[in-house]
Amino acid sequence: MNRRSKSTEGVVIYTSRHCGYCVAAKNLLQSKGVEFTEIDVLLNSQHRQEMIEHSGQRTVPQIFIGQHHIGGFEDLSKLDKDGDLDNLLASVHRAPNK
Repeated sequence: MNRRSKSTEGVVIYTSRHCGYCVAAKNLLQSKGVEFTEIDVLLNSQHRQEMIEHSGQRTVPQIFIGQHHIGGFEDLSKLDKDGDLDNLLASVHRAPNK
């Protein structure tokens, strides 16, 4: 897991429109009541470059929780299965369930 820093608080996910893994990652976060900022990189080369600079990766999704780069959906899912995701999410602001 790449742990480069991103200067933001909360949860940020870089996505593209037709990405099944992006949908799965957003669904997992939503199932936990987490509010996140979604940045679509498909049609915005500045956002794509920002994602690459922050994550070192070219694929989506790229997920950041607070200052931690999580990686993609499989990394997020593994954190959840290992029981570490809730603790990491607790370290950032959680939005109330809508």
